[in-house]
Order: sequence, then C-alpha cells, then structure tokens
Amino acid sequence: MNARITLKKNSDFRRLYAKGKSAVTPYMVVYCRRNRGGVNRLGYTVSTRLGHAVVRNRVRRRLREIYRLNADRLRSGYDIVIVARTRCVGADYRRMEASFLRACEKLALMKEADE
Repeated sequence: MNARITLKKNSDFRRLYAKGKSAVTPYMVVYCRRNRGGVNRLGYTVSTRLGHAVVRNRVRRRLREIYRLNADRLRSGYDIVIVARTRCVGADYRRMEASFLRACEKLALMKEADE
C-alpha cells in the first residue's frame, strides 16, 4: 500500500470548501474535488467543540481507519476532506463507516463494478 498523502495547507482546505462538492450525513460532512495527480489526498477536520484532545484524537483515528479500510473501493485522483460532526463522539464504528460510504456514493467516489 502506498503512503497516505494528506492535505496540510489551509489554502487546500479552503479551496475544497469553496469549490468542491459536499455530502452531508449525520456523522460527518465529506467534501471532494478532482485533483491533477492520480492519487487521493486526504484531510480531516475535528473541531474543538467535539471535546478535549483525547476525544478529538479518537474521532480522528476512527476516520483515518475508516478511510484506510475502504480506500480500495474509492476512485483515485481526488482531494477529500472529512469534517467530523458532534454525533461522531459517541457513535458506533459501524454507523460511522456506513455513513462515510453513503457520502462517497452521493459524491460518486465509489468505483464501478467493472473498474
């Protein structure tokens, strides 16, 4: 598996928020936009409103793991930002994963069966 490429620059996040497509679920908001490279670049946003550092890091770890396990099912060549919502704090892992996959389907990020 290739090393994960992450979004780190504020300008990249802002560009996605302004010009990207978004899908809203009860647990997260997923933004995506096509990039020029052939790989997906990921960014995660977890607000301080969700709780202290331990809580935020737990949510961030879960979101990273959900993406890691489902990365092969997604199309490549996209910038993706996942914004955690308040319900993520006490959510069941399976519901978060289903929510992420539903958002990816809305954004047409899932690979077709023949790809």
